[in-house]
Amino acid sequence: MRKVTDAQVRKVMEEMTKHGRIGRAAMKAGMDRTTARKYHEAGHLPSQIPPVPHTWRTREDPFAEDWPELKAMLVDAPELEAQTLFDDLVRRKPGQYQEGQVRTLQRRVKVWRAQEGPDKEVFFPQEHQPGKAMQTDFTSGNKLGITIAGEPFDHMLCHPVLPYSNWEWVTVCQSESLAALQRGVQEALFRLGHRTTWHQTDNSTAATHDLRTGKRGFNAEYVKVMEHFGLKPRTIKVGKSNQNGDTESLHNVLKKRLKQHLILRGSRDFESVKAYERWLWGVLEKANQLRSKRFAEEMAVMEPLTVARLPEYTEERVKVSSGSTIRIKHNTYSVPSRLKDERVVVRLYENRLAVYYAGQLQLTVERLVGRFGHRINYRHLIWSLVRKPGAFEHYRYREDLFPTLVFRRAYDALEGACETIWKTDLEYLRILFLAASTMESEVETAVQLLLDEGTVPMADRVKALVVPGGPEVPALAVPEVDLVDYDALLGAGEAVAP
Repeated sequence: MRKVTDAQVRKVMEEMTKHGRIGRAAMKAGMDRTTARKYHEAGHLPSQIPPVPHTWRTREDPFAEDWPELKAMLVDAPELEAQTLFDDLVRRKPGQYQEGQVRTLQRRVKVWRAQEGPDKEVFFPQEHQPGKAMQTDFTSGNKLGITIAGEPFDHMLCHPVLPYSNWEWVTVCQSESLAALQRGVQEALFRLGHRTTWHQTDNSTAATHDLRTGKRGFNAEYVKVMEHFGLKPRTIKVGKSNQNGDTESLHNVLKKRLKQHLILRGSRDFESVKAYERWLWGVLEKANQLRSKRFAEEMAVMEPLTVARLPEYTEERVKVSSGSTIRIKHNTYSVPSRLKDERVVVRLYENRLAVYYAGQLQLTVERLVGRFGHRINYRHLIWSLVRKPGAFEHYRYREDLFPTLVFRRAYDALEGACETIWKTDLEYLRILFLAASTMESEVETAVQLLLDEGTVPMADRVKALVVPGGPEVPALAVPEVDLVDYDALLGAGEAVAP
């Protein structure tokens, strides 16, 4: 049915003042007589009459039977999603529901949340002043699906933001450590060339947990970093992540942007972490260009950055234990046995450790995340273990001495074939010694070949495949030398001599 306009009703009113005949007025206005009479008697234009709300259903509700049960589930667990409820219905009542009906349920759940659901947290827009504060937070980058040289790359992003202009920067890190926070803030500040008055974080252990006292005061190390850059530290209230709202909201925007650029790039694989980080910076440089107007306002009031860069590591001096290990930040690492009982200097980077002795680099190892972990390299210990095979059975870090699953399978095969545990351990340690002396990949391939053949990978058999015997000298038949032709040549030479 065609909707009546204000112009048509005005025409009816005009005609009625001329002659008072409703039929003629309706005809002139181009509407039904009954409709014309209704608006004439009401004395209002269509736009002045509020519409009657549509409260009746135009089709049968497919969820009418099950809605009371679904509503009860929502009351008990308001966080349940309509899709989850629909999937559960389909599972319990096969054939009753179709895929296209999920939208109907989603609308019904949406209405229930608005009318009867729990109260929602209200966010209060903040008035940001240009150049006053930088907010920094961490977010996981795992959902981006990044690989480094073909291997999955678990990582986080340290994400500083200027909340007035939404200028942002990121650095790649492994955890929410102080080293990661320091590097992220430092890269952002030197990219800006200026500093804000305040630096705001959440209550992460990197900034606020004083592990020695158990209080929420700022860590002394974090305070020193802030003092170096001339920043005043502040945090959000405990459990109030929305107070770091600009960074929190930009996390999602950042990841959406990165996903789109990854699609354009055509690959999520990078040759190195540095190459990945350079790509991230290129994306953000383009994004920050769109914020140039408000960013210029911030730069105009921010103080220039005049300090030098902080080193991206801290140093600890520790003694190597009798087991050829060092303990750093509650984690254990092995070092070459020649350093046993010596004192070494360890530089702690965000993602690695560098071990120095007498000023010379001895070892670089990936840093462990968390506490009470261990990273033991069999190459550091194998020489002693071969001389003391009995120590292997109850060695505290025994599982670290199986570098790959193939080596673990080799040990299991030896265990089933050898008469004693001592013999099993000795044979396996000889294989490990061979891997340390030659190439681990070649030894692993040799072991795999023997296992595939159903042969027990005894050390001598593996060695025969990895280190074949010396080159054989082929037997060559020495031909007899016939000098008759040479004599003839010599004779000819004498005949023509003067």
